[in-house]
Amino acid sequence: MIVEARMSPDAGREVGQPVSTLFDTDPKAALKHHFGFDAFRPLQADIVDDVLAGRDVFALLPTGGGKSLCFQLPAVMRPGLTVVVSPLIALMKDQVDALTAAGIPATFLNSTLDANEARRRLRTLHEGGYRLLYLAPERLALPHVYRDLEAWNVTRFAIDEAHCISEWGHDFRPDYRRLAELRRAFPSVPVLALTATATTRVREDIVESLQLRDPRRYVASFNRPNLSYRVVEKQNALKQLLAFGRTRRKESGIIYAASRRQVETLAEKLREAGIAALPYHAGLDPSERSYNQERFVRDDVPVICATVAFGMGINKSNVRYVVHFDLPKNLESYYQETGRAGRDGLPAECVLFYGSNDTAKLLGFIEEKEADERERARDALRVMQHYAEGTECRRAMLLEYFGERLAPGDCTGCDNCFAPRARFDGTVAAQKFLSNVVRVRQASGFSVGLNHLVDVLTGRETEKVRGWNHDALTTYGIGKGTARPEWIAIGRELTRLGLLRQTPGLRSVVELTESGRKTLLERRTVELTAAAVVERDRTSGADDGGSGDGGPGDEELFDDLRALRKRIADQRDVPAYVIFPDTTLRAMARDVPASLAELRSIPGVGDKKLADYGEAFLSAIASRATRENAEENA
Repeated sequence: MIVEARMSPDAGREVGQPVSTLFDTDPKAALKHHFGFDAFRPLQADIVDDVLAGRDVFALLPTGGGKSLCFQLPAVMRPGLTVVVSPLIALMKDQVDALTAAGIPATFLNSTLDANEARRRLRTLHEGGYRLLYLAPERLALPHVYRDLEAWNVTRFAIDEAHCISEWGHDFRPDYRRLAELRRAFPSVPVLALTATATTRVREDIVESLQLRDPRRYVASFNRPNLSYRVVEKQNALKQLLAFGRTRRKESGIIYAASRRQVETLAEKLREAGIAALPYHAGLDPSERSYNQERFVRDDVPVICATVAFGMGINKSNVRYVVHFDLPKNLESYYQETGRAGRDGLPAECVLFYGSNDTAKLLGFIEEKEADERERARDALRVMQHYAEGTECRRAMLLEYFGERLAPGDCTGCDNCFAPRARFDGTVAAQKFLSNVVRVRQASGFSVGLNHLVDVLTGRETEKVRGWNHDALTTYGIGKGTARPEWIAIGRELTRLGLLRQTPGLRSVVELTESGRKTLLERRTVELTAAAVVERDRTSGADDGGSGDGGPGDEELFDDLRALRKRIADQRDVPAYVIFPDTTLRAMARDVPASLAELRSIPGVGDKKLADYGEAFLSAIASRATRENAEENA
């Protein structure tokens, strides 16, 4: 038995007691002992083998795919220190809390520590008392850090969120560029680069920037089968959101909005509707922002309303839904943000609220960029817009963006596959719209935007309609029988079908294509898509079960176990998922273990957690069984 310094979960005191056994040759035994799992997830075993062999590795695993274990397990199987470069303080603390709960000596150094605590941790590092050290990339720029690392017997570097190093990535951070110096300063220390989202171009940039030597490359599927994807057309968006939230009161969710003001408004309206929610954005005082994040992570409030500043590195595993109240700027950001749902492998929902004005707002922001960035941003927005408006499989569209193909029929959940919108003969509507485009162009000598075309169709008396005499056109008011949002949707679909084209830029206009001209002159049949259903029926409460090891079980027992987990987590001052993830509680509720041996067979129950929490959870399970028996015999 190896005796090591261990951090207590609350005060950070060193405790000299046996905490772990080194498994030199059997990763699977180490996996069960430390993390409680009997089997690796896809690619994990191969990555761990290469890391243990001292090779450079590039690994792209989806969120929830187990990236962290790829460096955490080797860290406890070999002597020395693994240095993890992580971009966010919250991620460092979360992972150190989780490792400490599993009996693995780990720490972080950042600006949140007072001088005494920082010195204590530095002293323990000099004594070789930790297996993992988390640092921000900015800290590596300090002049003394490399000297310290040399003294601490660093055996590997793990670069988390490695896409931040690439200017082609959606989350570029200049401080990550300095990580290239690690190779020069520590030429013999292997490097593991990890990310959850990166296009082919970004992957190559990561490998080149970090100067990885003949790296083993692992790229897992981007598919997240437990996530469902849905787009809801904005009608009364706030009312729609509140209806969505009311049916999920017990569930944890993230709601993204485009502006700080919108975030504050949504959080306030949700609270007024009886849904506990807090805001998160860069305009809040740092202490309030940190407090709100902490309350969400610890399950004190179920919902966080946030700008995109929130989320990267948040290790909360039981987020059951992610809602985008506004259109994201690109599909890469959308994929990463939705990936914060369902990290535990249980079913989760990804819902995008979409309205035609969303695109116009984003185009306005794009016009403020430097000239060389504009076209790239416009292209990215067009892809995002196609995802929101398209009728094909949304999962397939996401995977195709990252260069992966989904076999037909393999979608496990998207609105276009499981609740496809009805198709109808839209020839008359198409003829009206296309004719209107022609008439406006002929009368004015210039093309106009989509909104103005719909104003003419619906007979609105706007200043521009009157000023340009478009109220005298034969197409003025011919679409009064159809609601304005429907005409907007028809115009968008005609553009997707190639009958119209929308010019790039802030003052985008709509023009007839050659195909549109032929369709109009030859009166070709046009099939259109009906509007999406706003919301489906759903009973309130917890999720509808699970997948894999966390399948359906006794719902009341699951609630009891969740309440016990929260009490223990609060006592230890850690997030609830650090004690056990929902999948482990679901498995307990399903299998109802009656002994420590049976509890150890539950995925996620390692030996340290079994010793710390086993009796308490067995007692809760037994109490539930006693109540059931009493009710049956009453």
